[in-house]
Amino acid sequence: MTVEIPYGVQERPDTGLWNAKLGMWLFLASEVMLFGGLFASYATLRTYAPDWPKGSDFQNIPLGTFNTAVLITSSITMVMGWASLVMGQFGKFRLYMGLTLLLGVLFLGIKATEYRGKFEHYGVTLADGTVVTGHVESQDASRVVLLPDAKGGAAHEPMTLARSQIKRMIVFGPWYNTYLALYFTLTGLHALHLLAGVLVNLYLWGPGSRMWQREPERFTHRVECAGLFWHFVDLVWIFLFPILYLL
Repeated sequence: MTVEIPYGVQERPDTGLWNAKLGMWLFLASEVMLFGGLFASYATLRTYAPDWPKGSDFQNIPLGTFNTAVLITSSITMVMGWASLVMGQFGKFRLYMGLTLLLGVLFLGIKATEYRGKFEHYGVTLADGTVVTGHVESQDASRVVLLPDAKGGAAHEPMTLARSQIKRMIVFGPWYNTYLALYFTLTGLHALHLLAGVLVNLYLWGPGSRMWQREPERFTHRVECAGLFWHFVDLVWIFLFPILYLL
């Protein structure tokens, strides 16, 4: 005897939601508390810090802006994929979901490029207290050749620094300062969420799509739940981008 769990497809009379959608909203509520705590930590640390760097001191603003546009576009294609299922157009769903996956992978690729750039970028504190930032062109036991960051659009010539002149030399990792520690924590957690969304969508685009032949309504509900998570992750980035890149 097969027992069917109620409200797997039909809406519950008390909430107006079917089980999976109700569960997704409860899960997203916990995610709001997770990211809310991190945003509150950011606000507290920044408010009480004696000095706080500008995002432009560490970030590539045009690249971050482009990545934001990529993620917003992926939300549009996600909605179009779900709407295609509602209209019974499975072929269009595969197209739009495929585009969503490509845009998600593109976002992660750009973010990986940004991370790599941080670990190739150095902050050098000289013996007299001067701080110079830039990329190391070459180095050996006695000297370091540094290409300083351009200021005001003006290109800088490489600087040759003797090791005896350097008091501290460290890459732009999370240990460099509080700002970068928060940057890697917030964007790293966001990237893990986006990766999870990509894997779920990949399953729904591939082997999971076989459900469409047997239970099209249930499959449409699954895509809608995945879309809710995807939109939440996009919304988090809409907050992360201005506070980490523009302020």
